[in-house]
Amino acid sequence: MPQTTRPDRIRSTIALRVAGAAFAASMALLAPSVAAADLACGGDVPCRLPLGDYRIALPEGAAPRGALVFFHGYMASAREEMRKTALVRVALDRGLAFVAPDGLYGTWSHENAPGRYRDETAYVRQILADLDERFGIGPDRTIVGGFSQGASMAWYTVCHSGDRVAGAVTFSGVFWNPLPTPADCAATPPPIVHFHGTADRTFPLAGRAIGNRWHQGDAFASLAIAREKAGCAAEPPRRVTIAGVVCDETPGCARGPIAVCIHDRGHEVDPAWLAGGLDRLLAEIDAAKPRP
Repeated sequence: MPQTTRPDRIRSTIALRVAGAAFAASMALLAPSVAAADLACGGDVPCRLPLGDYRIALPEGAAPRGALVFFHGYMASAREEMRKTALVRVALDRGLAFVAPDGLYGTWSHENAPGRYRDETAYVRQILADLDERFGIGPDRTIVGGFSQGASMAWYTVCHSGDRVAGAVTFSGVFWNPLPTPADCAATPPPIVHFHGTADRTFPLAGRAIGNRWHQGDAFASLAIAREKAGCAAEPPRRVTIAGVVCDETPGCARGPIAVCIHDRGHEVDPAWLAGGLDRLLAEIDAAKPRP
């Protein structure tokens, strides 16, 4: 077996150290690009945050006009929500990014819900902050929405973080019992459009019991809380039609009207309703902008 001399061993050691230093330097140069890649998200790549992920679809071409943050229903996911192309397209056609938060274990841990897996208020605030930082979409251009239990998430977002959103469009879901009082809500509600069906048996207008410990809230009582917190006028609501549905819209609210649209269908969200609700909210948001 050949023997190496001391000079040979020294030269080998130096060569290894030089190679190691070169490798370390190359990794240091690569590190920023790796970090940048970690920050990229969209489409099939989720945006990762400390408390959870969300997914986003951006309109093609120009920068987004704003964002629709849409919470999925019970036992669904952000990934499934992104596959509902008719809903996603409604947002994209209006220049809005479609944002799908992801509930843990297919559910949401809002107040009075059966699940207690996460601080949802903190999670939503992380999403709203990330939309501003990563995509330049601020609170004055962000609308929240949701279906069923996801609509409940939107209602609690309006209650606790309403100053960070510009509007809400919700379907077949509101607060859960015990309902919050207006004083429990930290923020003045933005304009709201809420759709609910008289034939809904999953989340009825009056709510229903979930097991022995939990109970969905009443839609009209939830709307009354929002109106009181928003300081809406005492005058009777006006009748308006949104996407073919007759709605009662309460005027004189601090940040814009609050509308409830009652249809004769069941537990569902129709893309046409979403389109009509968004158009109504976007008109209110544009009207509230200061004129140059």
